[in-house]
Amino acid sequence: MKEDLNLQQLLNSAGIKRRFSELLDNSSASFISSILTIVRSNSRLQECSPNSILSAAGIAAALKLPINPSLGFAYIVPYKGQAQFQLGWRGYVQLAMRTNQYKTLHSGAVFEGQIKEIDFITGEIVRGEKISDKIVGYVAYMEFLNGFNKTLYMTVEELEAHAEKYSQSYSYDLNRGKKSSVWSSNFDAMAKKTVLKLLLNKFGIISIDQQSLDLVKALQADQAVITDEGLRYIDNERGEEKIVPFDDFIKPSDFEAEDNFVEEEKNQDNENAQ
Repeated sequence: MKEDLNLQQLLNSAGIKRRFSELLDNSSASFISSILTIVRSNSRLQECSPNSILSAAGIAAALKLPINPSLGFAYIVPYKGQAQFQLGWRGYVQLAMRTNQYKTLHSGAVFEGQIKEIDFITGEIVRGEKISDKIVGYVAYMEFLNGFNKTLYMTVEELEAHAEKYSQSYSYDLNRGKKSSVWSSNFDAMAKKTVLKLLLNKFGIISIDQQSLDLVKALQADQAVITDEGLRYIDNERGEEKIVPFDDFIKPSDFEAEDNFVEEEKNQDNENAQ
């Protein structure tokens, strides 16, 4: 990726336009426009490297998921000058349903009194009656077409502990009384996503057949910065940096501007400077 070009210049490159067109056909122009809109509305994203933004957007494009934050399917999230791809809970539902294996898939908040008890053997929930508007936890439920079903419940305290363990930005917020992380600013959406993601990881259909492949890739790429060496989970790193190999998917080099375009842009900048 040519770091001396800004995001607008890169998106104007014929090579990058062609790559998005290969992924999205006639929807590529509106998707590219949405990238610019999102970045322009987020000052922290404007500080991120253009290649990390394009790589994160490329993952969403390959999965055929919109990146408009209000829709909740996929996000481009800034962290330490790099853009992460992040899947929303609606994105997980969308990808799972595309496998044609699920009858029902859902996650949501649980209010005080709504869960009476949980069977410690089967994991099944005995429902109670809501007694207040206090949210005490979040639940995810899946049911396959073959009848198999599973539920996962986590209390608010368990989810907070999970967030503190796996998100440096949330841990930073807790220590400094800030709200800079997604967990801090939108706990409800992250909690719904987390219980659903954990349920899919534990009991979902995770295979290499074509129908399930997008869901497998999304589970891997979620909350990662995409590099040519693999996936880097910078918000989860504690101590040594770890790169997880990720073959046969989007890489930053897939979104490089063509050399002749780079030279033309440099020449144009020189002319404008004179």
